[in-house]
Amino acid sequence: MDLFDIMAKKQKESSAPLAERMKPETLDDFVGQANIMGEGKLLPKLIKADRLTSIILYGPPGSGKTSLAKVIAKQTKATFISMNAVTSGVKDIREAVDRAKDELAMYQRRSVLFIDEIHRFNKSQQDALLPFVEDGTFILIGATTENPYFEVNGALISRSSVFRLIKLGVEDIVMILHNALNDETRGLGMYPIEVDEGVLEYIADVSSGDARRALNILELSVLPKLDLSSKIDISINDVEDCIQMKAVDYDKNGDNHYDIVSAFIKSMRGSDPDAALFYLGKMIAGGEDPRFISRRIVICAAEDVGNADPMALVVANNAAQAVDFIGMPEGRIIMAQAVTYVASAPKSNAAYTGINEVLDDISNIHTGTIPYYLKDGTSLSLERKYRQSDNMKSYEYPHAYETHYVKQQYLPDEIKDKRYYRPTDLGYETKINEYLKKTKYAPE
Repeated sequence: MDLFDIMAKKQKESSAPLAERMKPETLDDFVGQANIMGEGKLLPKLIKADRLTSIILYGPPGSGKTSLAKVIAKQTKATFISMNAVTSGVKDIREAVDRAKDELAMYQRRSVLFIDEIHRFNKSQQDALLPFVEDGTFILIGATTENPYFEVNGALISRSSVFRLIKLGVEDIVMILHNALNDETRGLGMYPIEVDEGVLEYIADVSSGDARRALNILELSVLPKLDLSSKIDISINDVEDCIQMKAVDYDKNGDNHYDIVSAFIKSMRGSDPDAALFYLGKMIAGGEDPRFISRRIVICAAEDVGNADPMALVVANNAAQAVDFIGMPEGRIIMAQAVTYVASAPKSNAAYTGINEVLDDISNIHTGTIPYYLKDGTSLSLERKYRQSDNMKSYEYPHAYETHYVKQQYLPDEIKDKRYYRPTDLGYETKINEYLKKTKYAPE
């Protein structure tokens, strides 16, 4: 960079928001994420030894994904190249590759390519990264708020290590706020600010584990009072004026997320449409991905309603497609219809327990071979050849019979009397039961 670039960079840094200025610069500055950054953990060992390979950082907003990527670049003395998948494309990837190659050829310096919201790249864009991840042109650090095993190309996942960041705790956020208040270079340490510990804990609480939001709240609370020459007191009232409302108690990846999803599913399973709608609303207000919600409804329709009301799966699946087509906020109406239908439908988990029993038997007992008369034509002719018998039983074609049913054995001999599907006497399964009693389970 020339002198003008350096001056412009310094001016931009001085006018940047507090949350941007307070991003950690070293591993020691990084707060939280003891599950992956604590003493003796793998990631800090790799960073300190400069042995890091491509990684995916998966976690909620404000948990430190971007900050950690920048710390890694500084710690390893690598060139930091940043892009956001929302606004970037294959052309930007090519430019990043060219820059990384130049850095390596001219200065023998490696590059870290940080891609924020990497799940936003489509398959072809993600594929464009693969050759350069493989040959070490750059170290890829992808950041995502979505589960990478669902949203990121499998080939890219297999070439990267996935580290999950969790929602920051109140203690972590309070420490970050203290750092901002005490730092005279990047933070607010040059001002005579006094804040009670209770106020800092309140900011940490309403920010719902998002460090960026917490720092923004602190900065907004302080800004109107910076012209005061005397002591600056920040109260809870100042904080409430800034936020106007408490952040919704829902985060898409932390424990609270799983608690609400669990309550949502159990409310549908328990036939309580009011509770199911409430938890649906909590997820919508918290910004949950509508596709994630729709998938839960479809699964519940199959697992918990099943054949007691086969239309539940039809409604849930059609709702999922409609939500994807229409989008939000109108998609909430479609999801509400599907949720109330599934919650109000009669319940049966007979199909769910049936397939689980089958898989358990396949894993744990000898289940024998397919009866020879059910086999493919080629296999059947070979069977006849080796058995050398003219009395072999032939396959009976059910539609050749008046009732379109004929008794014959379909399961292997070893488990011929097993019963996996046991329909209930609820909803449509009553009719299924009646049919099976007249056919399969009718006395000889």
